[in-house]
Amino acid sequence: MPRRARLDAPGTLHHVIIRGIEKRRIVDDVADRKNFVKRLGELSSGTKTTIYAWALMTNHAHILLRSSDIGLAGFMRRLLTGYAISYNRRHRRWGYLFQNRYKSIVCDEDAYFTELVCYIHLNPLRARLVKNLAQLDRYRWSGHGVLMGNIKKEWQDVGYVLKYFGRKEGEAKKGYRNYVLKAIDEGRRPELVGGGLIRSLGGWSAVKAMRRSGNRELCDDRILGSGEFVERIIKEAEAKIKYQLPVKEHHHKIDKFIAQLCRSENISSAELKAGGRRKEVSGVRAQIAIGLVERHGVALAEVARRVGVSTSAISKILKRVNQ
Repeated sequence: MPRRARLDAPGTLHHVIIRGIEKRRIVDDVADRKNFVKRLGELSSGTKTTIYAWALMTNHAHILLRSSDIGLAGFMRRLLTGYAISYNRRHRRWGYLFQNRYKSIVCDEDAYFTELVCYIHLNPLRARLVKNLAQLDRYRWSGHGVLMGNIKKEWQDVGYVLKYFGRKEGEAKKGYRNYVLKAIDEGRRPELVGGGLIRSLGGWSAVKAMRRSGNRELCDDRILGSGEFVERIIKEAEAKIKYQLPVKEHHHKIDKFIAQLCRSENISSAELKAGGRRKEVSGVRAQIAIGLVERHGVALAEVARRVGVSTSAISKILKRVNQ
């Protein structure tokens, strides 16, 4: 079954789940954790992508974010590509670090926002990375401690989250913490990350009740929300696809970027695409790789096709310049 397209538009609320390939670690030590969180924060600020909640675990991570003009795909490509290159270089390893396709769920904010913030921030406690809520209050690798005011992350939108729990800051922090405390006993919440009707209706008991009554509810495993919300998101996505130009705009921008750089360095684009190995050509190729991958989040394979070398060659270029 072919993969379906991501559902996204600027301003969409997403719960993103990143997993290590074959359930392997994505962080080995404190330096890795600092690297990942720093990249998340810098990219959030640089792209105006809003982060409400996050938790960095050992072999996976959760992020609750609102996409900006760069889109979810552009944001995640830059985050995961940049981190994977630096992780592999530091640990002298090769190959993929993450599962090829991160999981993203479009969320109905009115119904699920506070539940998702709580669910994501309780992950370290459920995984026993901390012993209790008091330790979670000061845990550095999730956004909970930021909301409590014990850790400073300017890029995390604390005010927007706390407004759900009170009008004054102290009152809101207390309300949020009590909300998290009550949720500890609820255990895992498969309806928040599961698929189909279980997610759309908010749990298996609701699905069984619906079936007994003979009702039908539209569902989509890319969406967390009611059937009405699912229907609206799908219609918006279909309208967006319908009116897109046959040639994607970002392809034109990539071509323009490469052409301008070749002209400025007096290099033939034909020689570049043919895999030319002259020093001047290799220098331009390196500039293109840095510009497209690290600054604009273009996939390594796409850059490789445009400059006449293999994906592994682009990866090597990026490793050399980052050493």
